[in-house]
Amino acid sequence: MNNPLVQLDPGLFIWTILTFLLLLFVLGKFAWKPLLKMLKEREELIRSSLKDAEKAKEELSRLNAEGEKIIKKARVEAQSILSDGKAASAKLKDEILNDAKEKAKAIATEAEKQIGVEKDKAIAEIKEEVVNISLAVAEKLIKKNLSPEDNQALIDQSLTQLKDYEA
Repeated sequence: MNNPLVQLDPGLFIWTILTFLLLLFVLGKFAWKPLLKMLKEREELIRSSLKDAEKAKEELSRLNAEGEKIIKKARVEAQSILSDGKAASAKLKDEILNDAKEKAKAIATEAEKQIGVEKDKAIAEIKEEVVNISLAVAEKLIKKNLSPEDNQALIDQSLTQLKDYEA
């Protein structure tokens, strides 16, 4: 056990303490403060990053909620537009059908009037033709010329007989 490192030597002991204190002073002066400063800066950076992340999370949450509101509003507006379109198309369909029915009624009424006019015209022509034929037949039978008064009397008589015949 003659190992000098294991033996207590007061000179070695003092030099070891002095070296340790000198190393502690140098490290404290040149290494400890910059190390603490770097650690503090890193801590501040982490703290600000966490705050920024929290703000970003809140902003994202707010934007998501706002986006949901916009989507709901858009859906409601789309539904409203769709229902308005359906109502407008139903109204337009009803208006077109009503117009078509009114036009059809007007055409039918006009056709009935025209048929009545044509019927009356045809009846008048037939009556006139019957009168003319009757006069021709009567003239041939009598073999004489009738006066205009006699002619008118025969026309009136033929017309009354024709009316009786129609009824």
